[in-house]
Amino acid sequence: MCGIAGFVSFDGHARDAARQFVVRMTDTLLHRGPDAEGYFVDDHVALGHRRLSIIDRASGAQPMSAMRLEDPLAPPLTIVYNGEIYNFQELRRELEGLGHAFATHSDTEVILRAWASWGEESLTRLNGMFAFAIWDPRVRRLVLARDRVGKKPLYWFNDGKRLAFASELKALRALAGCPATVDAQALDCYFSLGFIPAPSTIYRGVSKLPPAHWMVADARSPQPRRYWRLDPGEAAPMSMDEALEALEPLLDDAVQSRMISEVPLGAFLSGGIDSSLVVGTMTHFSGRPVVTNTIGFDDDEFSEVAVARATAGHLQTNHHEYQVRADAVEVLPQIARHCDEPLADASTVPTWYVCREARKSVTVALSGDGGDESFGGYTFRYRPHRAESGLRAAVPAPLRALMFGPLGRFWPGAAWLPRPLRLKTIFENLAVSDVEAYYRDLIWLRPDIRERLYGRRLQGALAGFTPREFIYPLYTGSGGRDAVSRAQLADVAGYMTDDVLVKVDRMSMAHSLEVRSPLLDYRLLEFAAKLPDALKLGDGRGKVVLRALAERRLPSEILNMPKRGFSMPIARWLRGELREAGELWLFAPNGPLRDLMEPAELRRLWAEHQSGARDHHVLLWAAIMFGAWHHQCRPESGGVLR
Repeated sequence: MCGIAGFVSFDGHARDAARQFVVRMTDTLLHRGPDAEGYFVDDHVALGHRRLSIIDRASGAQPMSAMRLEDPLAPPLTIVYNGEIYNFQELRRELEGLGHAFATHSDTEVILRAWASWGEESLTRLNGMFAFAIWDPRVRRLVLARDRVGKKPLYWFNDGKRLAFASELKALRALAGCPATVDAQALDCYFSLGFIPAPSTIYRGVSKLPPAHWMVADARSPQPRRYWRLDPGEAAPMSMDEALEALEPLLDDAVQSRMISEVPLGAFLSGGIDSSLVVGTMTHFSGRPVVTNTIGFDDDEFSEVAVARATAGHLQTNHHEYQVRADAVEVLPQIARHCDEPLADASTVPTWYVCREARKSVTVALSGDGGDESFGGYTFRYRPHRAESGLRAAVPAPLRALMFGPLGRFWPGAAWLPRPLRLKTIFENLAVSDVEAYYRDLIWLRPDIRERLYGRRLQGALAGFTPREFIYPLYTGSGGRDAVSRAQLADVAGYMTDDVLVKVDRMSMAHSLEVRSPLLDYRLLEFAAKLPDALKLGDGRGKVVLRALAERRLPSEILNMPKRGFSMPIARWLRGELREAGELWLFAPNGPLRDLMEPAELRRLWAEHQSGARDHHVLLWAAIMFGAWHHQCRPESGGVLR
């Protein structure tokens, strides 16, 4: 795993100055690659690389140039690359059959030669996580590309004279001229969703390259192009036995291919089915006990340590545990700095700690990320969505609006109830379309609170914008065959990519730890997308086929233990141990929130939470993390909206 950075100057540049700039950019990525650094500079491009050595540590240095490989078949391309290609050995054999003679054992050289032979088509042949830049001096063309689901990040901006790219925003900020004014629409998405969806970033004029896209960096307006789409098509008719027969070899190969490493390797183990299946599969292929790491809390309502411990005991792993306490607030500035843009997912805190502890014994860790989105694990949203879609089909839209609209407006909120039991939410969703219901279930910030909370300056800058403009296309353009399928595909393209995977990438790379996710293998994603609803959501428990596979591989006493989820007792902490720190971040006289929110409304929400009358911890945590981010990353002076 690595960090990459660089730029192409459309009119050329002085090599010495360009090298100084790219060194400055790459230095900010030391945590992503502490083992080595390298640079390539010519009259038009500057490429930088920080390396975390995992495979072919002896000869896989970057930037890698075909000229250095001394092979007449390879054109003079140069690459910087971040990621792992799990089928690189298979691709290498195919390329050798075409006459390529390899000089290294690295997957970097495989990508370089694959691009030379197949161009854009090579992207669909790569199975792995990646972000890379390839420079072709013959046509002065820089190509940027990102993996199918966005495991590895890639940011860019174009000021008309040059196009710059990097693994993290802080590397772009190190380059003079990088935009640094906060984007009002991105900010609204953050407070409404907890994350900033691609291609936006917190800075106006800086973009994320979306997953499954590539683009040519040129002086014209660069247009990212999609090379892969998760297409569910029609549900494949299959029985449980047929599904398991297809799933088992896919999972085994996804796990085994991610165990290739020249450095110590382990896994994250929670109390859930996903990580348990991954660790169980690793145990089958490993010649020694798998190193596992678990994070817990000093609150039994949230801690899964007991379940993970039981699983580790059954699988005979080399198990490590760590407990997170409320004094974790001390790491919030570090978390905010490494996230680079505001991220309100509170599980960044336990993820920070599990990555820190895992790095003490391993350099690579496998995780269970991806199972909930692709196999139907978010039952608290998918189950009501399925029921609501059935009623929508039976009752015409005008009649639904008349029947359920008034009930949604006047029925008590009952915020203390589990979401599927909140009649107010159900009535509101039944009165609208399925895409609007999905949007309302996804956002944290209710429209009435949003209207009272946002200050005039922010309201003016938004000019009528809502996050619907980002979320609706994810849902309507998903190609899903029904409401639940569309919701799952939208979650994969949005929440998973821009929240879950960002969290794991930043927290792991902060500790120079590589995380690999077998359940995000594109073959498993494609398999899950075509599963019938009965084998995913089933009777409402979710992940039906994964549960059936787990029953084959794990004892029932472990599978039946209560699960807590990877969440934190934030609501309680904000009323107790974190109250003083929360007030400091929220109400600092010179803090950034003073320009964005109405102080009286923010204090009202804080007071309601403190009294226990309402639970506003999600919004309050988002506001706190924005304050921490602003303090660490220092957007352009003159206010956050200019």
